[in-house]
Amino acid sequence: MTKLLVVEASPRGEHSISRNLAKTFVERWKAAHPGDEVIERDLAKMDLPYVNLPWLAASLTPAEKHTPEMKDVLRLSNELVAELLAADHIAISTPVYNYNIPANLKSYVDHLVRKGLTLGMTGEGLVHGKKCTILMASGGVYTEGSPIRDRDVATMYLRLILKVIGIEDVTFVSAGGSKVVDLGERSRADFLQTFDAAVTSAAHA
Repeated sequence: MTKLLVVEASPRGEHSISRNLAKTFVERWKAAHPGDEVIERDLAKMDLPYVNLPWLAASLTPAEKHTPEMKDVLRLSNELVAELLAADHIAISTPVYNYNIPANLKSYVDHLVRKGLTLGMTGEGLVHGKKCTILMASGGVYTEGSPIRDRDVATMYLRLILKVIGIEDVTFVSAGGSKVVDLGERSRADFLQTFDAAVTSAAHA
């Protein structure tokens, strides 16, 4: 059985472009993988803590030396890592805020990059054989030839951090220019239709 993990970051609910992309992706993925499992992790509904000193101390301590307090500090992080490792395909749905990913998704990444679990002790990635699809919405357009191409920090960061932990089979569906929806210049449905083929292709890959 193939398992899809869907991670969503936007706080905008049904109004979110990235969440609507993810909704279509999941529908198409289910059609292509009938009977397989979908796990959803909604970061906007979690109070995901930022990495702090107790977390760092626990994460850098060998598991066999963990105190009960350390185990408690790492409990959620361990759950998120196990969830990622159990998935065959990861779909990350995110908006772009000020050229980068939102804070909740950055915090999620920090909980995933763990020495001995997703990252080897000498820095090699340990997560292999998985696909990842990034469903991204941004007000700006960062495609080739764009005058703000060099500001596409979110794409560069996600591609880099996924490669660091070992995931290199990554597909981006980038819905740039989504501000036309907020400005009322295009309907949400019409804008999303532009990316339907790309979402379908990614779901069937």
